Amino acid sequence: YPVIFLTFKDVKSMTWEETFQKIRRLISLEFIRHNELETSSVLTAYEKEQYHLLAKDSGDEVDCQMGLQLLSLLLHKHYGRECIIIIDEYDTPIQQGHTCNFYPEIVNFMRNFFSGGLKDNPHLAFGFLTGILRVAKESIFSGLNNLKINSILDERYSEYFGFTSDEVREMAEYYSASDKYQELCDWYDGYRFGNTEIFNPWSVIGYFNINYINEHCSPQAFWQSTGSNDIIREVLASATPDIMERLELLMKGESFVTHIDTGVIYPQIQNDPSSVYSFLLVAGYLKAVSCDQPYGEDYMCEVALPNKEISFVYSKEILSQLENIIPRSVAISIQEAIYKADIDSLQKTLEKFLLQTISFHDAADETFYHGLILGMCAVMDNSYRITSNREAGDGRFDIQMLPLNKRLPGILIELKAGKDRSETQLEDLANVALQQINDRAYSVDLQAMNVTSIIKIGIAFSGKRTRIAA
Repeated sequence: YPVIFLTFKDVKSMTWEETFQKIRRLISLEFIRHNELETSSVLTAYEKEQYHLLAKDSGDEVDCQMGLQLLSLLLHKHYGRECIIIIDEYDTPIQQGHTCNFYPEIVNFMRNFFSGGLKDNPHLAFGFLTGILRVAKESIFSGLNNLKINSILDERYSEYFGFTSDEVREMAEYYSASDKYQELCDWYDGYRFGNTEIFNPWSVIGYFNINYINEHCSPQAFWQSTGSNDIIREVLASATPDIMERLELLMKGESFVTHIDTGVIYPQIQNDPSSVYSFLLVAGYLKAVSCDQPYGEDYMCEVALPNKEISFVYSKEILSQLENIIPRSVAISIQEAIYKADIDSLQKTLEKFLLQTISFHDAADETFYHGLILGMCAVMDNSYRITSNREAGDGRFDIQMLPLNKRLPGILIELKAGKDRSETQLEDLANVALQQINDRAYSVDLQAMNVTSIIKIGIAFSGKRTRIAA
């Protein structure tokens, strides 16, 4: 069968005009790939003229909307066989349209483009599409016959959209990295398609040689290089307190049960806050630990973070949100004081910022102060890998900062908060926080990563006052 293949994964622009130019170029390149049509003896002069119009990247919007239908017709006539049409990441431009406010324009274009190629097309043998969202709910394929949808929760084909455990074991053995299998599991396993455990293929060994195997088996969040985090960024920007509380549970390695609609569409993210978990699941930011039997497109699922890689993505995006509310000058002062282990300066800067910016109502519990310090550490992200609420030694540290440059010290921060504390009690509380770092051996992870110099800081808060021990 002649094959038409289009991938929309790189169609990411800020305006509808730029997006259309990219789509037109994409169509042009697929026409050029079938340059056998230029010399076809069975095509008419008019058909060749239509071929050249799109191959030369000259078609208008209407011409491009008919591109799939035209190319399938020409190939069918040339080869005497119907076409196979393969569309990869069909909804990437739709997500971009939602994010950049040209959603109606892109949905209208895609509806006409795909309908011409896939709906009642006599030149089509069969076709398939991949994407995050179920096609039916986008109203692009209304009336499309014989449509079979397989979502992330369906079992059919579940083993084909990533690497299975057996495949990763075999791969690790081939690259003499069998001893790294558990690390691969911790960082890149955990996705669940139907009943199949799946590894992220791009991060294990994939895109542009930026992956675990090619980086000498050094675990990193390669997801950052292979995709956009616009969805989670939008979720965080408009998150309700309930959503932020649940995200905090996820960061602690816990799970919760929620309603999942596999037919969710982008406008719902603004109109229905509870839809965020459906988006995060289908986009790969959550995994379904277990699900009940579906009722149509709806499930009740227990969800959790898939692995360390996605946990890192959450941390980075949450930090970037916090950074927006903290003046850079304050954050830099905090950074300099931490580098120097200058306790007096750190304490004065923190108290000054607290006095200027927060109310006593804001300063209610340790969670608030935790978020505040995380945000202040965010500007150090180029120098440190920042993690929060992770197990180490005999407990969970509050904040750990792993230096990316071996000349820098590692940093551990433990936080305590108490209401109506005297100066002496606040100092005692800061010392309790510092002692906890030592007693529970939080530094073992940094030491295991050959970090020889470690700064340990205990910080106690009460309202707008703070005391620090180091």
